[in-house]
Amino acid sequence: MARSAPTLLAPAPAGSGLAPVMGDPGLPYLGYALDTIRDPAAHFRRRRDRYGPVSWGNFLGRPIISVQGPEAAQTVLGNPEKAFASGPGWHFFIGPFFERGIMLLDFEEHLRHRRIMQQAFTRERLTAYLERIDDSALRSVDSWRPGRARLLPLFRRLTLDMAMDVFLGLEPDRARLRRVERAFMDAVSAGLAFVRFPVPGLRWSRGLKARRELTDFFTGHIPAKRAQGGDDLFAVLCRARSEDGERFSDTDVVNHMIFVLMAAHDTSTIALTTMAYYLARHPEWQERCRAASRAVPTDRVDIAVLDSLTDLDLVLKESLRLCPPVPLLPRVAVRDTSVLGHHIPAGALVAVTTYSNHRLPEHWPDPERFDPERFAPERRGEITHPYAWSPFGGGVHKCIGLHFANLQVKAVMHRLLRSRSWSVPEGYTWELDMSTLPVPKDGLPVTLAPPDPAP
Repeated sequence: MARSAPTLLAPAPAGSGLAPVMGDPGLPYLGYALDTIRDPAAHFRRRRDRYGPVSWGNFLGRPIISVQGPEAAQTVLGNPEKAFASGPGWHFFIGPFFERGIMLLDFEEHLRHRRIMQQAFTRERLTAYLERIDDSALRSVDSWRPGRARLLPLFRRLTLDMAMDVFLGLEPDRARLRRVERAFMDAVSAGLAFVRFPVPGLRWSRGLKARRELTDFFTGHIPAKRAQGGDDLFAVLCRARSEDGERFSDTDVVNHMIFVLMAAHDTSTIALTTMAYYLARHPEWQERCRAASRAVPTDRVDIAVLDSLTDLDLVLKESLRLCPPVPLLPRVAVRDTSVLGHHIPAGALVAVTTYSNHRLPEHWPDPERFDPERFAPERRGEITHPYAWSPFGGGVHKCIGLHFANLQVKAVMHRLLRSRSWSVPEGYTWELDMSTLPVPKDGLPVTLAPPDPAP
């Protein structure tokens, strides 16, 4: 695209010693939306080369300040001075569809809700969830027939089946699953709609309809969950109480369930698909992880078993580096503040560019290379900053379900490694669709086969 003349977003206060944020608007209305969607790593590298680590550009009619590098990420996500709010940042993208989910709350209200929700993610709860996760993974993977397949839709169906069981305690019903899956996909895709008002048939309108359908779905199940209980996440949230006896209202439960189910379904699907892609591209790592999974002396999976699969953990971390499921983390400045010596005016929309941060060569040598051992204990010194790797965010809004997600993804991959091998054609490289969250445009076609007999 033709470059606009550099302009400052807002003048820095006199005598502050701060630099203004420089940038340019890009295309009318669209700004740099197309560049961000097509290749975010290349786009933000160009911005950094031209303007430095803090710059601004328009995105769908609104200026966004992009902050790059782990130091900037720590300032914004760590938020030690409480200068940034998560809710209004995410609201620009997904607010009408995932309103008042845990990530869209801030400060004291966020902490109150998080304390109640944390009861759903204790080690005791995770242990109980893992039994159901393992059963669900085994059923799903065993149903995958050898031959050509696309792994993205298989993983998407698997994680949704798993969510219906583990999160909702509901028997999988194909017709209901399709409706729920379609609603979640419509709600997620609406966040980057170019037309951001309800025109019938377009993304934004479909997203609003999806939100209504999801609200009706969860609301209809609350009375039974409150009355009958259960060990699924939905039932736990219905009866969870804080130390002061505070509990969620029906509206709170619905808001959190819609958000958590979306987050768990989409992010786990992307993590699994990314791991499968790199393990297909690097069969030596696939065999290395398979050997470890086969060496597990029990057929049942528990937390200790998954903790022992250290190679699989390295692959997961490197996959999350190369393709973080949430590639950009937005915030809004609630007052005048600064990042890396630049003036950030109150009300500014700020984005931490996780996808490009994970590729900065000064923090990740040979950043495009798949190298799981960069996370090995003996190379820990190579990770130069705690926010150089931040696929789960950071600060008080760090993903509340990150331990659940790690267990879920590793349990599924463990089952897959034990019962199937998979490959892609020589020279195959995926192309990502970044119009919502990063997924392969072709669904990741592979050839599934039984693994070679154990030696």
